[in-house]
Amino acid sequence: MIRGVRGATTVEANKEQEILTNTNELLVEMIQQNSIKAEDVASVFISTTEDLNDTFPAKALRQVEGWTYVPVMCMQEIPVPNSLERCIRVMIHFNTEQEQNEVHHLYHNRAVQLRPDLVRRDEEE
Repeated sequence: MIRGVRGATTVEANKEQEILTNTNELLVEMIQQNSIKAEDVASVFISTTEDLNDTFPAKALRQVEGWTYVPVMCMQEIPVPNSLERCIRVMIHFNTEQEQNEVHHLYHNRAVQLRPDLVRRDEEE
């Protein structure tokens, strides 16, 4: 079964290092929390809000050991008025035996407001 796992984070500034650091932290936690192996991944989509353009956040995935050949694509979110600013969203499509309600979606920093219903109690502490 192919499942999708969502994640999002924010940065304080449109700066390459902050974008890469926050994206890497999110990706690594998504991979660990869901026991994802690179060879089980079909694709990774990473989007940013229009105010983030200092780097491709997909570069952060290339820093994860063993993920060299995973297909990844960056794109821009729809610029909806009054939406969360400086936000990076990730969707990983992977093969798993997990039930849909067992997939751990992760939201860091100000992105917790996107899906407070999916933010686990231990992630908020």
